[in-house]
Amino acid sequence: MRKSKFVFVGVSTAGSSIMKIFPQWTTLLGLDAVIVGCDLPLRSAKKTYRRALREIRDDPRVVGALVTAHKIDLLRAGRDLIDELDEHAALCDEASCFAKRNGRLHAFAKDPIASVAALDGFVEPGHWRQGERDVLCLGAGGAAVAISVGMAQRAAGHPRRFVLADIVPERLESIRRIHGKLDTRIQFEYHLSQDEGDNDALLAELPAASLVINATGLGKDKPGSPLSQDALFPREGLIWELNYRGRRDFMRFAQAQAGARDLKVADGWDYFLHGWTKAMAEVFQIEIKHGSFAQMAEVAAANRAP
Repeated sequence: MRKSKFVFVGVSTAGSSIMKIFPQWTTLLGLDAVIVGCDLPLRSAKKTYRRALREIRDDPRVVGALVTAHKIDLLRAGRDLIDELDEHAALCDEASCFAKRNGRLHAFAKDPIASVAALDGFVEPGHWRQGERDVLCLGAGGAAVAISVGMAQRAAGHPRRFVLADIVPERLESIRRIHGKLDTRIQFEYHLSQDEGDNDALLAELPAASLVINATGLGKDKPGSPLSQDALFPREGLIWELNYRGRRDFMRFAQAQAGARDLKVADGWDYFLHGWTKAMAEVFQIEIKHGSFAQMAEVAAANRAP
């Protein structure tokens, strides 16, 4: 019997570490499945997204899929092809995971949960001091939606302000509508950014120990950074580069200041791990306990692309 297929929808999937990691994970978990990449250009045409979604839905060997970069566009283009959305997919208007159950296609947004799990491993308990510190998220796409919703819904502490900046006004309006559905004390702000100079100015306004996130994709899908090389990060700041591969200029700029400004810098590797493991648990309907996750993380680290 042929193996089932798990589809990875991205931009350049062949370069992802998951292509080497997934086969070892399936062996560890006792799953009989292979990973298949589906590369789509950013901002693809609606018909392109619908074709990809139909292939996931109609191929009897496909058990599910994980989506990066296209989470919002794919769901919007093919909403009528999907039978059911989970709570976060409906709220966030995005899908990071698809699973097939009894001939029906289900969409899930796992990133709000995965982002909180990754943050809990990066941000010390009590860090927010009951709202004395802020978040600046550069980029207002799917990752920003997931992180902001995850932080707003978590029971533990939260920042005072969550500031978002993006070059596309439609993305800011979309995330504003999502935030309007939340019951939270976080103050959300939305800024249309024309260039890196605008982002540098927002960075300069942050109090010490704030969190700064690169959620633009710059540094991986496209070269560059949303901040200039001269931008100053907040003292004792937490710097989160969501990219885990590529040139990552944003991260390099932060690392250059880490000693002098007492910065804590992390990339998106743990977010990557939590996103994939939660999607696999959903698609294959298994529970990945802490011990298994630790083993999976060890396997992944040994196969991480430079």
